[in-house]
Amino acid sequence: MLVDSHCHLDFDALQDDFEGVLARAKDAGVDRMVTICTRVKKFDQIKRIAEQNDNVFCSVGTHPHNADEELDVTTEQLVELAQHPKCIAIGEAGLDYHYDNAPRDAQEVGFRRHIEAARITQLPLVIHTRSADDDTIKILQEETKKGSFPFVLHCFSAGLELAKIGVELGGYVSFSGIATFKSAQSIRDAAHAVPNERILVETDAPYLAPVPHRGKSNEPSFVRHTAEYLAADLGVSYEEFAAQTTTNFDRLFSKAAG
Repeated sequence: MLVDSHCHLDFDALQDDFEGVLARAKDAGVDRMVTICTRVKKFDQIKRIAEQNDNVFCSVGTHPHNADEELDVTTEQLVELAQHPKCIAIGEAGLDYHYDNAPRDAQEVGFRRHIEAARITQLPLVIHTRSADDDTIKILQEETKKGSFPFVLHCFSAGLELAKIGVELGGYVSFSGIATFKSAQSIRDAAHAVPNERILVETDAPYLAPVPHRGKSNEPSFVRHTAEYLAADLGVSYEEFAAQTTTNFDRLFSKAAG
């Protein structure tokens, strides 16, 4: 079986075909999926989807794009909300200097609060980082010195150094449909540098649909295409790669593994 470690299931957006999305995921061999919270104020909506579907789990957190909107969200609140039985991760949080939708100082404050919540709960932090490799590395190194915390660099699109340092600090690296794009050789190079036991796959649905669905609205069933492509590029069978990434998911997101 396969796991989609990061997607955005919006019931309102998918209501006409929500059951179809889940059915197609099952047909594609996707056993479980994690729908990601981007605003704490919307956590109730996210957790409701998880509560209503046995194979869907969720996270709690504030995306860096919205960091300045939720500076009132404390570490203690994140920890409390994360006690929900279907909440298996903190985030997504991090730094996005590509769009700079929120002031960078607010992004850093939010990022460090989420790290603290991950350290306290020992739930993995789902890290969003774009065009911010140096500061992401700096913050991860500084915060790790205060105490370890599990994390995953999700939808990896950064430089090789961040992937290597992330792994050295105990993190995982997750690859999305970007890895199937012809222009993304640097992302595939990063996948080759990540140890087998630290690699994950995701859709980041509804974004970044992999080849052969590039340009379409992404959905969890498409994670199989990314897994098949990466398996071939890494020189292993799809079955072996699916089993490895699922094992890795269970190790990182241990709350979902029971």
